[in-house]
Amino acid sequence: MDLVYPPVLGAGRLLFRALGLRATLEGDEHVPGTGPVLLAANHVSFLDFLLVGLAARRGDRLVRFLARHDVWHHPLAGPLMRGMGHVPVDRQAPAAAYLRARSLLRQGEAVGIFPEAGVSTSYTVRPLMPGTVALAAETGVPVLPVALWGPQRILTVGRRLDPTRGRPVSVAVGPPLHFPAGTDVVAGTRDLGRTLQRMLDGLQARPEHQPASGETAPWHPAHLGGQAPSVAQARAVEVLPGTAVPPGAGRTTPKM
Repeated sequence: MDLVYPPVLGAGRLLFRALGLRATLEGDEHVPGTGPVLLAANHVSFLDFLLVGLAARRGDRLVRFLARHDVWHHPLAGPLMRGMGHVPVDRQAPAAAYLRARSLLRQGEAVGIFPEAGVSTSYTVRPLMPGTVALAAETGVPVLPVALWGPQRILTVGRRLDPTRGRPVSVAVGPPLHFPAGTDVVAGTRDLGRTLQRMLDGLQARPEHQPASGETAPWHPAHLGGQAPSVAQARAVEVLPGTAVPPGAGRTTPKM
């Protein structure tokens, strides 16, 4: 029985209510009510875990996330992470996290991954770690791509908390992607990155997410006219593992 996770989700909902978020959620019908599933999301803020977790609530699912292992050393966050059954990831020795995630999937759990292995400061999809596709190919579990946009205006890397009420936040869950045994993991990871970027492009183009006329918008991508770091500027300072795979170019249709 999960004693820690439901109260944390409840606290998250209260936080979102206090912030007066104008949240939209779509595609959550793709999250199965039972059985193993991988949710792979882009990463733009420190609120993303709560948003992906809430996206799975239609089926009353509790998502077990892979997250940086140093969070487990925090005096408050550490006990919560353990209590919620999340999985610590040590980038220097990631095999243990992979094996734990595989075990959870074989137990029928929903597992959440941010395959960019960090928050994107350019607000485009960073190169992805191949573990998501490798897990899917080994276990036969479907991957649900999840696009998030809006929470970077509230709390993200390099910016102070902005508790301004009424911010728009969008969460979109895409149809399942299937990566059968024998999948070229690098090619599959490029496909996943391309899918996430396409979904993110769609959210970023929505009217409610546009900066006001003349507004300085460090939360909006440079290629869309915002003042966030450009992709080149972000990549120059972001720490990316050597095994990360850049999203594929173009707009092909992944296997569904």
